[in-house]
Amino acid sequence: MSVRPCIPWPDTRLRSVAEPVAGITDAVRAVWADMIDTMEAMPGVGLAAPQIGVMLRLAVVDASELRGQAVRMANPEILHASVKLREHDEASPNLPGVWARIERPRAVTVRFLNDAGALEERDFVGLWATSVQHQIDHLNGRMYFDHLSKTRRDMLLRRARKVRQ
Repeated sequence: MSVRPCIPWPDTRLRSVAEPVAGITDAVRAVWADMIDTMEAMPGVGLAAPQIGVMLRLAVVDASELRGQAVRMANPEILHASVKLREHDEASPNLPGVWARIERPRAVTVRFLNDAGALEERDFVGLWATSVQHQIDHLNGRMYFDHLSKTRRDMLLRRARKVRQ
């Protein structure tokens, strides 16, 4: 397939809620294939369709060490999140050059339509869980820095403007 450009922050699509996917079609599979190519080219451990300007509730995640284990998700929703939290440095190709340490639940149970069109529930732990939550945030019009205090978020966005110049 192909690597697609990531839309730059503050594009309004990054603040918009993505539309649900009615079913898994060849068109959806083609978007997933492009998303995986784009994620691998970054390189990253996940990508949500709005990041490439496709306003559908599609995400891919691959936090495997060897790569090639991408999970394709349509309409993902978190059913359960662990009480135990985990910190991880998060970033986004939509706002290059900056990152922040974000605390999220260490494990989540997620329901989604898989690439076969079947409803699936899966547990994700560690970096997999962090990436899934990060992608679901994108599908809901949120960025990772929305988890920061206003002061830390403002500092990060100022730093991002300096990097762009």
